[in-house]
Amino acid sequence: MMRVVLIDDHELVRTGFRMILGQQPDIEIVGEASDGERGLALLRTLAPDVALVDVHMPGISGIEVTERARKLKLPTRIVIVSMVSEAPFPKRLLEAGASGYLTKGCAAAELLRAVRQIADGRRYIAPEIAEVMALATLGGHPASPFELLSSRELEVALLLARGLAMPVIAARLNLSAKTVATYKYRLFEKLAIDNSVTLAHLAQVHGLLDGPPTR
Repeated sequence: MMRVVLIDDHELVRTGFRMILGQQPDIEIVGEASDGERGLALLRTLAPDVALVDVHMPGISGIEVTERARKLKLPTRIVIVSMVSEAPFPKRLLEAGASGYLTKGCAAAELLRAVRQIADGRRYIAPEIAEVMALATLGGHPASPFELLSSRELEVALLLARGLAMPVIAARLNLSAKTVATYKYRLFEKLAIDNSVTLAHLAQVHGLLDGPPTR
């Protein structure tokens, strides 16, 4: 029996996943969480085979859940399910240790295929995402300016774009305020911008925000 945990702050999304996966004789939903901290705790205590993880959540993001799970050497294979299909984000999450990447608009059959394939020890990337990533590589240049950022710079960028203050970001990522300021300086320089409003607009243009920034 394949054991699965759902980590997503949208109850409707979790309900949809539960309905699709729970009807399968070889899959059991063993836990759910609406934020990254609780989700990571479930991964540590339940050690499920697969976890479906959202990117944008209260508390720690899907990136950090993935990175922490890898650092803790947890056996769970993580499948990122997000609205974001731009090349930089899937690439960063796969580099962070995710075993798969799906969009929330995927069909039920694709969700089941991905979960089973990943539980079997293989990777799965949605075809449309794989195509974007391949085209970015073939083009010889970044698909978007966010491709220039490191994983941590990208995470700080998204938190800034969502309107979070620097001290809040520092606490959330367990970094010093000085380190966050350094990341901010570097990412602003790489993106050729000078304020967070422009950053939020750029993130929305490139599909890296699920909704409008919060202030």
